[in-house]
Amino acid sequence: MADNKDSIKNVIGMALSVCLVSAIIVAGSAVSLKPMRLANKEQDRNKNILIAAGLFQPGVTKEAQIGELFREFELRLVDLDANRLLTLDESSALGIDLSKYDQRRASKDPDLSMALATKEDIASIGRRAQYSVAYLLKKDKQIDKIVLPIHGYGLWSVLYGFVALENDFNTVIGITFYEHGETAGLGGEVENPRWKNLWIGKEIFDADGQVALTVVKGAVNPASKTLVHEVDGLSGASLTSRGVQNLIAFWLGEQGFGPLLKNIKG
Repeated sequence: MADNKDSIKNVIGMALSVCLVSAIIVAGSAVSLKPMRLANKEQDRNKNILIAAGLFQPGVTKEAQIGELFREFELRLVDLDANRLLTLDESSALGIDLSKYDQRRASKDPDLSMALATKEDIASIGRRAQYSVAYLLKKDKQIDKIVLPIHGYGLWSVLYGFVALENDFNTVIGITFYEHGETAGLGGEVENPRWKNLWIGKEIFDADGQVALTVVKGAVNPASKTLVHEVDGLSGASLTSRGVQNLIAFWLGEQGFGPLLKNIKG
């Protein structure tokens, strides 16, 4: 007697076969597309570094120019414990490929990072990797601009971005955030070019070398005596604004790049 095609056995068998074939196709696609996905991720990172440094203008600069423009940077590994830029030979001795170093992954490795005490963890990141990558633009063999990676918790998520400084290692050239989960139209306005432009020319440190930059609630008072250290807050997103202020205070402070900037400034 022939099998009933509509029997439970045949239906289950067919369903399992379809699931198996689908799983194989999805897995194969994921593997085959991985190089493209990683290349796009690297391209986006490089573009954001260029934007922070003022070398890429969205809508003006062509995407095809990203590789050429990015090659102007000198990548250097930063030892955040020793507060210095490592030589390329020292980076190689550590087995670190600067173009592929994943600071986010390193921060989860107890051998490559340190746990932060609650008092010092103002950016709410939990752990800080020992090594980071700095992106240098040089002129006459001297550092003309420096771009540094930053991250910290906002309202709903960790914000990842870059801040670029002039060769006084104090004046902001630009800031950009390329990954976050903040609310669109509120905290998500960290991506708004108009808000990011407000950072240009602001100074991170006060006369005593302490991080003084503040993201104020509302708009900055043009008559403020500390105008050079103040940026407008994001409308309706006070906690995201505070998070941005805190991550700047951390990464440009004593636990972050602050001591390095003082050392290379001399």
